[in-house]
Order: sequence, then C-alpha cells, then structure tokens
Amino acid sequence: MANQPILVPILGDQLTRTLASLKGRTKDDTVILMMEVWDEASYVKHHKQKIVLIFSAMRHFAAELREAGWTVDYVKLTDDDNSGSFTGEVARAIERHDPRAVHITEASEWRVQQAIEEWPDKFACDVGILPDDRFLCPHSEFRDWAEGRKHLTMEHFYREMRRKTGILMTQDGKPKGGDWNYDKDNREPPKGDLNPPPVLKFEPDDITREVIDLVGAKFADHFGDLEPFGWPVTRDEAEQAADAFFTERIEKFGPYQDAMVHGSDDMFHSMLSTSINCGLLDPLELCERAEQAYEDGKAPLNSVEGFIRQIIGWREYIRGFYWLHMPGLESDNKLNAQRALPEFFWTGETDMRCLSDCIRSTRENAHAHHIQRLMVLGNFCLLSGINPRDVQDWYLAVYADAYDWVELPNVSGMILYADGGNLATKPYAASGNYINKMSDYCKECRYSVSKKTGDDACPFNPLYWHFMDRHRDRLASNHRIGRIYSNWDRMDEEKRADYLTSAEKFLSGLEPASEGWARD
Repeated sequence: MANQPILVPILGDQLTRTLASLKGRTKDDTVILMMEVWDEASYVKHHKQKIVLIFSAMRHFAAELREAGWTVDYVKLTDDDNSGSFTGEVARAIERHDPRAVHITEASEWRVQQAIEEWPDKFACDVGILPDDRFLCPHSEFRDWAEGRKHLTMEHFYREMRRKTGILMTQDGKPKGGDWNYDKDNREPPKGDLNPPPVLKFEPDDITREVIDLVGAKFADHFGDLEPFGWPVTRDEAEQAADAFFTERIEKFGPYQDAMVHGSDDMFHSMLSTSINCGLLDPLELCERAEQAYEDGKAPLNSVEGFIRQIIGWREYIRGFYWLHMPGLESDNKLNAQRALPEFFWTGETDMRCLSDCIRSTRENAHAHHIQRLMVLGNFCLLSGINPRDVQDWYLAVYADAYDWVELPNVSGMILYADGGNLATKPYAASGNYINKMSDYCKECRYSVSKKTGDDACPFNPLYWHFMDRHRDRLASNHRIGRIYSNWDRMDEEKRADYLTSAEKFLSGLEPASEGWARD
C-alpha cells in the first residue's frame, strides 16, 4: 500500500495550483491525471478558439506542474486507446497506476458531476469528491440563503458576499462611498471618440500552435474563426492581461460597460472571464486588485464596484442558482417558445446591423460583451420566441468563456425568461430604441429605427409589441412592466394590427438553421 499513489484528475476548468484536490498532497505520492476527451470537445460543437484555449491551457498547466516536480499523466485527444470520456480515462489510469484512492474536486457542470458521483460504484479504489473552494459561496450556503425567499434577488445576495469578504466595506460594516450599487452611473451611451485601448493579445507558442493544428484538422466543421488566436493560456499571461486592464481600461469600464460600437469588439471590458472560468485567475484576488485601484485613486468607485459586482455578485449568484435549479433548468420553457434558431446566427448574414456585428465578433473572437449577448442577440431570441434549447446550445458553443453552469442560467433565466421569473424579475425585452440609445448600430442600418411598422422598420419595434401581446396573460400582472399594457391599450386598433402584422411577416421570413451547426 505504501507505494500506491493518490490519483488526482484535474478537469479543463480546474487549472489552479491551489485546487482543493491538490491541497495537502505531496509530490512523491500523487499522480495528476489530465485528459483531453472527445465527449467534452464535441457534445456541442464548441467554437474552434474555445477548444484551442482549453486544450492549450491544459497542456501549459501540465508542463508547469511537471516543472514544479509533480507527476502528470496527460492524455491527448489523439492518443491511442483514448476512451473519449472522463470516466473511461480515469478507469484506464487506475489500471496504469493502481492508486489507493482517487481524489477529485467537484465538477462545475451538472452532467459531469453526475458521472463523477458514479465513480465510487465503478472503481475498486476509494473515491473522494472535494468541494470546489475557489468559489466564495458553497452550494449549501446558497441553498440556506435561498430557502424561504419568494424571489432570489441578486442584489440581496451580492450584499451578503460583500459583507462576507469585506470587499468595498468600511470598518463599521458600511459600503464604501455610502451606496451598495452604482449601476445608475454605468449606463453611458457611446459618445465622442472613446478610442478604447486594444486588449492585450498573446502570440501562440509551440504548444498552442500544435493545438491550433489539431483543432484545424479534427474540428474543421465547428463554428468560428480559428485564427488569429490571442487568448491567454497560462497564469502568467492571464496576469499580464489583468495588469493591462487595471492599468489601461478600468477607469472607463464602468460608465461604458453597456455601450456598443460597431467594430469595437472589446470596448473597456476586462476580457478576463475566460481566464477566471478555467482557473488561471483567482476571482477574489481580482476584486482585491480592483478595490486597491480605487484606494490608490486610479479608478472611480462606479467602475470598481461594477467590476466587483459582476464577480462576487453575479458570477457567484449564477453558480448557486444553477445548482439549486438543476436539472430542471435546462428543460424550462415557460413561454412555450418553439421557433427554430435562424440560420443567420451561424452565418451572420442579416441586414440587421446590430445582430450582424455581434455575430461577426462572436465568430472572429469567440466573444461578445454582456450587453451584446443580452440586449441584442438575446433580446432578439426572446422577442422572436426561439426555442430555449436551440439558444442554449448556441451560447454554449460559440463563447470561449461559456460553461454550462454560467451559460444555462444566464440564457434560460436572464435572456429568455424560460424559467418563468425565478431569476429575472421581468423579461429583458426592448425595442430598437434601446439599441439606438446604447450603440451606433442604427446609423447605417438598412432598417430605420424611427419607423415602427412596415418593411423598412427596425424589426425590434414590431417584435417587441408582438411579444408583449402574445404573453399578456402571463406578464400583465408583473409590477415592473404592467404599465406597458396601458400604452398598448391606448393605441388605436389599426396601429396595433400594423405592429402584429409587421412582426408576423418578419418572423415568417426567418430561415431556420440547418442541422449540424451546434450538435451532430
């Protein structure tokens, strides 16, 4: 028994040296197992850059561990006898190493965790599943917070996380600056020449180039441009990207975080979510750096608070909400949305300039910022009644920072209101006026945002009222939007009919996506 090691599998979003399953382990009695498997690379057709990012980050992490003296058993995608699944590769590793136990940090995704929880019955050795303490709020703590609440308001949860961490708190337990939330100061439309500094990109090294070649050969039918590829794939690169954000862009991040400019894909956003979600950056450390930038007078409070709220507020809340409501969340469709995802979500070929630009950025970069995802792409899917499973698959496939635990509640609950309001207190529905206010998209669009109906009208205008009309029975009692129906009722019958007819004509012309874009 003395020579039998502990086998520690590390998943592709667990690239953290302080991972729970590595704590307390010694290098002379531990074998770390890392696996590139077909099941994970292809259960949806992930964006080519997303696969490159994860596989390259895994290979770099394995190299760093080996350099630090750890024994790493690394299974590449193309290795002979690769079983294609996590369970199959752990079984093969057990045969190779005869471990006395398997220690693994719990998975972030429901379906992977369900497989892991079957391991004690499948394997002869002991299996220990450890909580993922990289998150601030354990599952049990979120369940306790949620119990008995009529509505799980993120703002209330966020304040608890502020108190728990002490981030942006005074010594007497008050929020710094006097307010908990400065979102009211973070809604500036684009104006003048903003000229955001370019996001730091990284030239692929030999490891990344090998992965790029692999993905080009094995995943040629997946969505997205393979190159140029510039995402950080090591902790050192991710730290450099964080340094650049805190030096060059955090000052204007807050006021312009909702702004959209054609061709300006990154604006003042941090672009750090890929590194956070795969484990290269510590979320709490980033929040502490943001707070220090405020203390040092290098960033305004509204920008710093907005950044921190996204991490210890929204990110932690979404994770807790996901685990609280799975597995039912993925099948929710309370608005009975049945329309297929349009083909142009994959091709970008649409005359709607806002949608075309957001899809272009998604295709080229495996990224679009949160307002593009919510209020352009998501708003269109909501208003058009696109089937939630189609939309969920699309968001999961196309974004480099998308994992099921973060994508699914955002899409099902926030974007599509498919859970009936468990997450969002109202549907995030908007006409073309919102997009015109917060972007420059409408200026050169084929459609006119000032026209409400007809062939030349911005489709968001009639789609908005079509959505409100067909869901009146469900939404009219919602105190946040109920007054909208008073406006609808004040319109004359002919005007209402024009809205509905225009929307139905537009919807009837949508070409559904062909099979095989997201899943085989």
